[in-house]
Amino acid sequence: MAVMTQTKTLHIDFVSDVVCPWCVVGLGGLDEALARLKAEGIAAEIHFRPFELNPGMAREGENVGEHIARKYGSTPEQSAQNRAMIRARAGSVGFDMRMDETSRIWNTFDSHRLLHWAATKFPARQKALKQALFSTHFTDGKNLCDLEVLADAAEAAGLPRAEALEVLADDLYAAEVRAEQDLWRSRGISSVPAIVVENKWLISGGQPVEVFEQALRQMASETA
Repeated sequence: MAVMTQTKTLHIDFVSDVVCPWCVVGLGGLDEALARLKAEGIAAEIHFRPFELNPGMAREGENVGEHIARKYGSTPEQSAQNRAMIRARAGSVGFDMRMDETSRIWNTFDSHRLLHWAATKFPARQKALKQALFSTHFTDGKNLCDLEVLADAAEAAGLPRAEALEVLADDLYAAEVRAEQDLWRSRGISSVPAIVVENKWLISGGQPVEVFEQALRQMASETA
């Protein structure tokens, strides 16, 4: 007789920004770890929470190399090496990252409003929207401040395009997104990705799959 494994579902708040390359790596690693843990009866319910790396970014965006140089003091050579390393890490979790020296970084407030809308109205599709926004930015190199581009991402995620445009054209969910960002900052989140498990454990950064796997296994055992 087969032994039934009772599933332990962990609550995960994934605090991140859609222009954060390490958030792509972190989500890919988390997903792979959960796939490995499925046979052990460990699952997760993931909720995406807003964080803006550059809340003051102008809508016309900024060249990524110039942005990194201004913000972190990196040379063009250092930026290129960093992009190559992140591209390899993203590729290891199945994501096609194509950023180069001509890429731009964008204001992401509208993206977070759209993600909040998805969480509120279509929670089962929020993750698909997050992934579509990652692809829109990092793979396709499109403008995340263009409302039509954002609506295309919503449609690609299986969400109603016309309704997405209505949300974007108005100031809907702006107050809610700001309140959520304030909440996570008040809890000490100052960099992303920040993966908060069961409201008490924090996994920071784009960790390797094995780190996520070991940590989630331990957390599941402690909440059993």
